[in-house]
Amino acid sequence: MDTKKKAGRYSRIYTQLEDLMKRSDIREARMATVLAVLSHKMEYFFWTGFYLLVDGTMTVWMYQGPVACQVLEKNKGVCWAAFNRKNFLVVDDVNQFPGHIACDARSRSEIAVPFRNENGEIIGVLDVDSRQPAAFDQTDALWLEKIIDLIHTTDNLSST
Repeated sequence: MDTKKKAGRYSRIYTQLEDLMKRSDIREARMATVLAVLSHKMEYFFWTGFYLLVDGTMTVWMYQGPVACQVLEKNKGVCWAAFNRKNFLVVDDVNQFPGHIACDARSRSEIAVPFRNENGEIIGVLDVDSRQPAAFDQTDALWLEKIIDLIHTTDNLSST
């Protein structure tokens, strides 16, 4: 998808999610809604989910797509790399990424975006895989960061 079309699609998704976030102030409901909308509106998304740090372990939380790795080996793979760098990470070819964790061999490219709690602390990542090589770019990263920030648009959120 070209950059202009992609940005337009994300803009419409963002507007839709802004409205949907008003319907619940429960963080988990908001997370699930974000995942459902993204996975159904972005045709190149193969797997979309959150990995959260639970007692020092990167654990799958909720997702859309085929069965996921439940626990990611510490400091290995794209999700841990994004978490440790405290910045998004786009990988054009997961087979060329040192230490890549292959939860599903059909995944060809990946983006991981740090997910912060309402205090701004990184508590995990939004992880998206595609069957297409080089499916993600700066446009995805910027919009996904904005979209997951919507999860914390009120002060009255439940905790995990």
